[in-house]
Parts: sequence; structure tokens; C-alpha cells
Amino acid sequence: MTITPAILAQLPLTDIDAVIFYKLDEITTDLICCDVVIAGRVWTFHEEAKGWNDLTAHLSALPGFRADWYEAVVKPSFEATKTVAFDRR
Repeated sequence: MTITPAILAQLPLTDIDAVIFYKLDEITTDLICCDVVIAGRVWTFHEEAKGWNDLTAHLSALPGFRADWYEAVVKPSFEATKTVAFDRR
């Protein structure tokens, strides 16, 4: 999956209800993922997708967005973590 400007346009900041980051243990590495919730629909992205940095920059403009989400998700390694970076609900 590529996170294109067209996809970002479908994620208007005013419509986003929640942003949750988490990681999946893939045995030798962790994969950081992000769920964006809009009107009950969940959009799922991961850090290996082209455009990931554009997505995180877009989401960071949300009011009250948790800037330390990355540090909260990555530690400790190989353990499930879930971090709510934004919740309008």
C-alpha cells in the first residue's frame, strides 16, 4: 500500500475520531501500525508503507495529538503496545 495525497484527502483532520498506534511482533522485528477512526470506519496503515511519514505528519496536526506516540509504542521491544495518540470521542 502507498499512502498517497488522495488517501490523505480522505482523512480530513476535522473528521478523525481517534488515532491509535500499536506494534505487531514479527519475530525478528516489530511492525508499527496505525489505526485512524472516522465515523466508525477504521483505516489501517503500517510504517513500511510508502508515504508513512506523510501520514504521521498529517496526523500530528490534530489538536492535542500525542507527540511522544513513537516512544510510547516502541518500548519495550517485542511486547504488544497500544498508544492512543488522539481521541475526540
